[in-house]
Amino acid sequence: GMEWVLLVVGVLLALYTLLRHGLRGAPRPRCRPELRGRTAIVTGGSSGIGAAAALELARCGARVILATRSARRGEAAASRIRRESGNNEVQFMHLDLASLRSVRAFASAFLRQEPKLHILINNAGVSAGGTTEDGFSLPFQVNHLGHFLLTQLLLERLRSCAPSRVVIVASSAHCAGRLRPESLGRPPSGLFSTFQDYCDSKLANVLHARELATREQGTRVTCYAVHPGFVNTSLFRHAPLWLKPLLLPLAWLLFLDASEAAQVVLDCATQDGLEPLSGRYFTDCGPRLPWPAGRDDRLARVLWEGSERLVGL
Repeated sequence: GMEWVLLVVGVLLALYTLLRHGLRGAPRPRCRPELRGRTAIVTGGSSGIGAAAALELARCGARVILATRSARRGEAAASRIRRESGNNEVQFMHLDLASLRSVRAFASAFLRQEPKLHILINNAGVSAGGTTEDGFSLPFQVNHLGHFLLTQLLLERLRSCAPSRVVIVASSAHCAGRLRPESLGRPPSGLFSTFQDYCDSKLANVLHARELATREQGTRVTCYAVHPGFVNTSLFRHAPLWLKPLLLPLAWLLFLDASEAAQVVLDCATQDGLEPLSGRYFTDCGPRLPWPAGRDDRLARVLWEGSERLVGL
């Protein structure tokens, strides 16, 4: 009867714990520098990796701006982070990356209100399909174009507060990315177009970091693309229904939780001595070579010029 059920549940739990920790290894404890007097922006800071990174930055004493679309979630996250970190310098500001108008409004409000900016973490991301009010594909605009415009609008402030850093949350999904300069920003066609679109946007992230580093040489603004690991976050809510039963057990067993995944993002934002590695692609194991398309300097330049054209810079 009941004893057997309890025994089976106990064995399964023990097996799960062994698997989860055996397969993933123990996270390395990280030592973070004191960030008092420094200001950071985290896009998509109300949940997942963004919220975990924002909490850690606040614990180090930074002033942190959560740049998020939902005021309700943004205010709730800011007040939770203030409470947990004991740092009152955590603010929500509205930013909807699916609207270039909103990106411009955020940047001008930020520049008016905040005298300093040392760390910009371009973290927000979507994996859903669709089209934005600006007529671009949703993942390409939210994951790349909106962040590209945001970074350009804040670049002068980052330079004046240098040494400063831009961290772009990319993904190993860039391996399947294909960027066609003539159709930049338009959703790809075909059966897996949403997945392709996501991969394309992640390749754009890797190339954006690479080209930004090239252009900012000598300014002491450095830039890093990061694959945070496979993370159990709400990004999966857009997975097709038939895929969810396969993904969820995998996510629980193998994927990192948000605070583990935030560590490599925080390393790139705060760790001393990374300046010579500006433009590089990082994983939990440190700097790694991206897939060949992710180190194509000509493509990086073409993407940059195309992005400037699309956002009207």
